[in-house]
Amino acid sequence: MNLTKISANGQITVPVEIRRLLGLKSGDKILFYQKKDGEVVVSNASEQAIRRAQAAFADAADVMGVSSEDDVQALVNEVRYGKG
Repeated sequence: MNLTKISANGQITVPVEIRRLLGLKSGDKILFYQKKDGEVVVSNASEQAIRRAQAAFADAADVMGVSSEDDVQALVNEVRYGKG
């Protein structure tokens, strides 16, 4: 267990073990959220955003018929230049 103290300005120092565990570095944002049971969870906001984006695009390649890097490049060319 790690204990930290809140400063007069409401700031905390995240213990080094927790920073390592969450993959946090200077400038990263931390997400605090409360679960239904009242427990408060702390996580790396960047990592959570990436996971949500991955979940949102999980089936996009199949839907768009993308199965290779060449297919991806063709889509990029189509968007950039209006051709495949």
